[in-house]
Amino acid sequence: MRLIVNGAAQDVTVPGHETLLATLRERLQLTGTKLACGRGECGACTVLVDGASAYACLELTAACEGREITTIEGVARNGELHPVQAAFVAEDALQCGYCTPGQILAAMSLLRQNPNPTEADVRRGMSGNLCRCGAYPKIVRAVLTAAREGAANG
Repeated sequence: MRLIVNGAAQDVTVPGHETLLATLRERLQLTGTKLACGRGECGACTVLVDGASAYACLELTAACEGREITTIEGVARNGELHPVQAAFVAEDALQCGYCTPGQILAAMSLLRQNPNPTEADVRRGMSGNLCRCGAYPKIVRAVLTAAREGAANG
């Protein structure tokens, strides 16, 4: 089957039960997408599928054939951080960094849906992505900063 991953066509042969997470990490070596709970409870495996956030641990690769998949590796362009990535750095919105790729992709999806979120909108929109380090206040600040800087268009 053919996947479009970070703008490039990828031909893969996978069993019908393989998750998108396994395909990305094990077959395509895109290890920025993290395995944590494996049950869609933590958001560490968040990717964008056709621009919307999705838990890669719950998506079957077969269901993604021909769809546009974006992982953290495909977010920066021409060596420049995406505005959401830059806001996460500026606001120090990470601690250990394990959840950060999923947090960034969830924030990108949120800002595409709502380019001018309130703090409550951000808290609700990011609630499916857990941070065991507790960097939530800084994550919220980073998403609001990215929104002010027009990240929905970036």
